[in-house]
Amino acid sequence: QSKGKKPLFVQLVLDNIWSLYEAVLKRDKEKIEKIVTSLGLKIGPRESQHADPKVHLNAICSQWLPISDAVLSMVCNKLPSPLGITAERVEKLMCVGARTFDSLPPETQELKSAFMKCSSEGTAPVIVFVSKMFAVDAKALPHNKPR
Repeated sequence: QSKGKKPLFVQLVLDNIWSLYEAVLKRDKEKIEKIVTSLGLKIGPRESQHADPKVHLNAICSQWLPISDAVLSMVCNKLPSPLGITAERVEKLMCVGARTFDSLPPETQELKSAFMKCSSEGTAPVIVFVSKMFAVDAKALPHNKPR
């Protein structure tokens, strides 16, 4: 970088995205047409002639780099397999708050083995894990409050 060279990520990814943004925002029809044809995209006339350039940009990006495909592939590639979960982790996920796994009803404790197998058989129980995460200001957390 000190010699004026750009990092590889900038050269291969960011420069292309920036040139697309610049072409659409400046309404450079020749450059936009060249980018769209080189990527093999089909942009409708409604999006390309819209008064707001963000609509045109959104139409190109949603076909070129669809967020749903990117997120799904990232989840499949980066998150650990559910088959590799440990028994202790299953017990922690099944218990809420200060409850221990041993205090759960026997029917619930029996689900532990099904949870670990992740079976798709018709006789296997359906287990749904719902997790809700939301942002909380750090000052609102109990360990930051004066006693």
